[in-house]
Amino acid sequence: MTITLNVQGMTCGHCKMAVTKALTEIEGVSNVEVHLQEGIVDVNYDEAKVNAEKLKEAIEDQGYDVK
Repeated sequence: MTITLNVQGMTCGHCKMAVTKALTEIEGVSNVEVHLQEGIVDVNYDEAKVNAEKLKEAIEDQGYDVK
């Protein structure tokens, strides 16, 4: 399953790395693509292991807003 999340507040490479790291550490996440210019994050994940709410929480825990 792939979900695209709108993430507010990402401005630089550090932001990209923080979001990528937080998401890839979640069991069930197979791929993360952060698009700084668009303010979106594409996440491939296994619905049997993780849900979209958990993905959003991981990003919010890094200090970013998910819309």
